[in-house]
Amino acid sequence: MIPIPEIEKKTAEEIKIFQEELLKKQLVYLEKNSPYYSRLFLSNRIDIQQVNFIEDLRKIPVTTKNDLQQYNDEFLCIPREKIADYVTTSGTSGDPVLIALSDDDLERLAYNEELSYQCAGLDEKSIIQLTTTIDRRFMAGLAYFLGARKAGIGVVRVGSGVPELQWDTIKRVKPDTLVCVPSFLLKMIEFAEHRGIDYLNSSVKKAICIGEPLRNQDFSDNILASKIKAKWPIELYSTYASTEMATAFTECKAGNGGHQHPELIICEFLDENNQPVPKGDPGELVITTLGIEAMPLLRYKTGDIVRSHIGQCSCGRSTVRLAPLIGRRQQMIKYKGTSLYPPSLLDLLNDFEEVKHYVIEVFSNEIDEDEIHVKIFSTDESEELQDRLKDRFRAKVRVSPKIIFVSEQEILRIKFPENSRKSITFVDNRNLKS
Repeated sequence: MIPIPEIEKKTAEEIKIFQEELLKKQLVYLEKNSPYYSRLFLSNRIDIQQVNFIEDLRKIPVTTKNDLQQYNDEFLCIPREKIADYVTTSGTSGDPVLIALSDDDLERLAYNEELSYQCAGLDEKSIIQLTTTIDRRFMAGLAYFLGARKAGIGVVRVGSGVPELQWDTIKRVKPDTLVCVPSFLLKMIEFAEHRGIDYLNSSVKKAICIGEPLRNQDFSDNILASKIKAKWPIELYSTYASTEMATAFTECKAGNGGHQHPELIICEFLDENNQPVPKGDPGELVITTLGIEAMPLLRYKTGDIVRSHIGQCSCGRSTVRLAPLIGRRQQMIKYKGTSLYPPSLLDLLNDFEEVKHYVIEVFSNEIDEDEIHVKIFSTDESEELQDRLKDRFRAKVRVSPKIIFVSEQEILRIKFPENSRKSITFVDNRNLKS
């Protein structure tokens, strides 16, 4: 395992100067090789020689997901014969976007995950069990596998679901770390308890968790993490990543936010008018990728609202850290005068043992206001449970959405649509016309 890169231990000013040199090279590369960005520079009369500092990025228009969808091919900077792999976004917030990677991009992806494993304290003696898919054009599974190979870490590819196979593999291979969606850990625990498996004395000591938050905004464990640890006191490491940026922000043992790797990505935090927010305030994460050859992105709006944290971490890094995801800008709900994001509602539901599956659906009513329906499959459909749910919503988020009990078949149909790589827990019907 490589040591912490020296740049990640430098001062904020030293990191900024380092990134500005990489940015200049990236702009020259984009002007020469990217049909989309060369046209953007020309049409907006942008002289890239005048973009010398991070602050100068404001002279360049942002790139949106709509841009990436509409002009997908124009973002490609290499001949098609140099493309080594294709991946797509999950499509949970629109049509999936095709992302091409070169051999060098795959090497960068591996290096990125090597850093993630380093943050989580893994080394050559570690063995990870991948419970994420590596097929179906999914970048995350591929990244974790490539990163393990680069770091010299043993890896066993089990794939998603099937708790019986997961436990059989743990018994046979004895991995010390799982890469998984955290809510799946609860299913593994439930399976182990029903089958008499001594999971507390298994080889697993850590889990690198993807797809769902584990922390509150103050970095304390949220309800999901608390439920897992109460049953199975393993170390949980939260991550944040997206296909478009091919970069992950992974917690270290301090658990105070996912670390930025300044050699891979530049981060901005912008308000609704694409202006910088004050340091520490929530803002939309806007990224500029560094070192990507096939489809680099410049000032790409992720749609994710997060807080940034600065300062020396106990692990030795001084890089920017990302707090847990607050929500996606386009998913913000205006309900009875209160602004909400789905994660705050979803985490609350994790606190009820009787609730086995849930989906939140949002609609526009006849006067164009948001309405929230919480669909639940539960072993208990009593008024008492419904009242407790409503009371918890009022106490935590100050509003009480409509609670609807549905069959297991119906909830699973919504949660696991055909060909989806991720479970669906939030459905936005506000743009649908009747």
